[in-house]
Parts: sequence; C-alpha cells; structure tokens
Amino acid sequence: MVFGQVVIGPPGSGKTTYCNGMFQFLKLIGRKVAVVNLDPANDALPYECAVNIEDLIKLSDVMAEHSLGPNGGLVYCMDYLEKNIDWLESKLKPFLEDHYLLFDFPGQVELFFLHSNAKNMITRLVKKLDLRLTAVHLVDAHLCCDPGKYVSALLLSLTTMLHLELPHINVLSKIDLIGKYGKLAYNLEFYMDVQDLSYLQHHLDQDPRSMKYRKLTKGLCDVIEDFGLVNFTTLDIQASCLFLIDKSNGYIFASIQGSVVDFSKIAAAPLDWDYYRYPFVTEKPSFNHMPVLETEVQRV
Repeated sequence: MVFGQVVIGPPGSGKTTYCNGMFQFLKLIGRKVAVVNLDPANDALPYECAVNIEDLIKLSDVMAEHSLGPNGGLVYCMDYLEKNIDWLESKLKPFLEDHYLLFDFPGQVELFFLHSNAKNMITRLVKKLDLRLTAVHLVDAHLCCDPGKYVSALLLSLTTMLHLELPHINVLSKIDLIGKYGKLAYNLEFYMDVQDLSYLQHHLDQDPRSMKYRKLTKGLCDVIEDFGLVNFTTLDIQASCLFLIDKSNGYIFASIQGSVVDFSKIAAAPLDWDYYRYPFVTEKPSFNHMPVLETEVQRV
C-alpha cells in the first residue's frame, strides 16, 4: 500500500508552499517523495514535480479555446482529468512501490464540497491503486481575527470533510503572520479546538454587517457544534502535524510488528502521541538539518 496527502484549501492558503516544505522535510527524514501537481493554474512550482497535470491539459488553453474564466476553466480541467484518469494512474504507477505521495490540488473550494469530480478521482485512486490518503485542508490563520470569517472557515472545513470522506487534518497556515491582521478575541487554543462558539456571538454583534444575520450565524454554529468534527492544528518545526497525518492514514502502523494490543494502544492514544515512546517505530525525524527547512515551514 502507498501513503500520501491530498493538500487542499482556498486560494492563497499556502498549499504549494506547504507541499514544498513537506517535500523537503520528508526527504530529510529518509522518505522517498513524489509530488503530484493537479493544479493547472500553478505554473510556478517551487518543488520537483513528479507528475504535472499541465502535461495533459493547460488552463490557459482551456480559457482561450472555450472562452471560459479561471473558475470555469478549472472545473473543465478537473472534468477532463476525471475522464482521463487512466493517464494519471499510468503516471503514478512508477512511484507505487516505495514513494510517499503529495497531491497539490487547485484552490477552487467548490471542487471539494460541491462538484464531485475531485472526490470521484480520489476515490478511484484509493480503490484501484490501494492508496492510503489523508486530506490536509489549509485555512489561512488570519480568518481567526474576524469572527464571521472564522465561522465561514469552520463551515467550509466541515462540508469538505463530509464531502471527501477521507481522514482529515485541518491546518491553520501562516500562523506566524496572524499578529499583522489584528488581535484575537480569545487565545489561539480557542480557535484550534473549536470550543463553545456562543462566545463569538458578542463579537459578531459588534459588527453591523453581522447583526442582520445573527439567527443564521447561530444556526450555522449549532450545526458545526452538533457534528463536532472540526478542529485545527498548526505547522511547527517539531512537525507534529506530520505525526497527526501519519496516524490518520495509518503510516505509523506500516512497519510495526506487534500484537492487537499494541495497535489498539496507539490507535487510542491522544492526539499528541509521541513517536519516541515507541521503539518499534523505525523512522524518527532528524533535526540536524532543521535550519534549512525552518524558513519554509514557518512561511506556510
């Protein structure tokens, strides 16, 4: 089986920079990595690309030929890729033996909670190629500074989780820049753990634009809390985000020769599960080269 990440999120949330930083980090700790660019609008790739959708179709050609805008062009490209999924499968086969896969998807959010082409492609790859994928959903941290935008980000995260039906990690990106957008009403843990959203109501009432939608906002908050699925993590130099991803897609179990009890202990462990407590996990991150990666990770 092959493990990997499906990197998604709104435009400008840091998907490509995340893929570049994660690519470098995984190489440092000894994994073979293949990055798959499925964003036809991404023509300036900072990472070494193993598979590129532009070898199949280009957004600029679609827009010119069919008189479409960027959004319509992206939907067309994803539909075209779904119909030619055999091309993607053939490109991935050389990496299925020993590579870890990073899929860099477009930033058009409706592709992941409204249209079905991205979900259909992921589902087929999972079933046919025996992939173990985790969706990594990046959300710009500055949305926490505005209660209304934060609620919108929560709703987007929830609908994406329900639509894709994959193990899912929500990440607040660009956390080091959050101070430039204003002061948070509560500490960062409140926004990461998605605690009692009723505390945001007072701050929403201070905005005249939000007053008229108070009942709607409360209803949306109730839906988010009723599901109880959404929380966030952040990117840090200790790569705790990667540990969560490895746990969610089962990578940490791949090299373990243990009993059912051993597996159940790890599966039931808290989210801050530590690699170093378990000697039978053979791969441990090396921090000798962290200064090389630090700027990339912090910039996400």
